[in-house]
Amino acid sequence: MAELLTIGEVSRRSGVAASALRYYEERGLIASERAGSGHRRYRRPVLRRIAFVVFAQRVGLRLDEIRELLDQLPPDRAPTREEWGRLSEPWGRRIDERIAELERLRTGLTSCIGCGCLSLDRCRLANPDDRAAAHGPGPLAWGGTADRP
Repeated sequence: MAELLTIGEVSRRSGVAASALRYYEERGLIASERAGSGHRRYRRPVLRRIAFVVFAQRVGLRLDEIRELLDQLPPDRAPTREEWGRLSEPWGRRIDERIAELERLRTGLTSCIGCGCLSLDRCRLANPDDRAAAHGPGPLAWGGTADRP
């Protein structure tokens, strides 16, 4: 039988707080077994699943998206390199989008230093390409009646 790890051991080895591990379990991302005392015990493959969750979050995936991906993997063993590769392949587009967004932010900062306009119709940082105009006039972004630009 595989060695079971305590929540403290999993937390230390994964770098994820025990409270987050309990939350991940509640959301169906990871699973534990219960010892006779009722304490959680985790199989070693959970460490790779947690690493997947952490990296997927850094890419910008929501927990429900991550759960859908993890549901495609075997729960009783560590996934293979091919399985991980298949699941993470589409992340490239998201990473490229985030890089482009950060580059726009860097460019915008250069032109905005000292500006202080905070004008939603002109500010390249708060409202790129005047996206807020599509929702009508007025302070819609602040009133919660439209999606924020």
